[in-house]
Amino acid sequence: MNGTDLWTVAIIAGMTCVTVITRSFFFISSKPWKLPGWAQRGLHYAPIAALSAVIIPEVVMTQGHLISTWRDARLFGLAAGIAWFYWRKGVLGTIVAGMAVYLPLHMGLGW
Repeated sequence: MNGTDLWTVAIIAGMTCVTVITRSFFFISSKPWKLPGWAQRGLHYAPIAALSAVIIPEVVMTQGHLISTWRDARLFGLAAGIAWFYWRKGVLGTIVAGMAVYLPLHMGLGW
């Protein structure tokens, strides 16, 4: 092994140790951990905030700029997904409905 390979192995081993140690903190303690009330309330909004931070820029931007035309398949897929969710309240159906509208527009019409 040359120096680069040894360095790579050392980094992987170090990252493994850090991961195991940080994930084991919950098992090391013999008594249960309780989060403060404000932290528990904040965690209720974390998935929605993270999903919004990923999805919204992907839908309304192209290569770092806001989209400038209504002929974008993502907008119609988003509208179909939202409509399905409010009609049936199912996450899988929301994804299927959005993709059923998005794919033909994107692949068929080139939007």
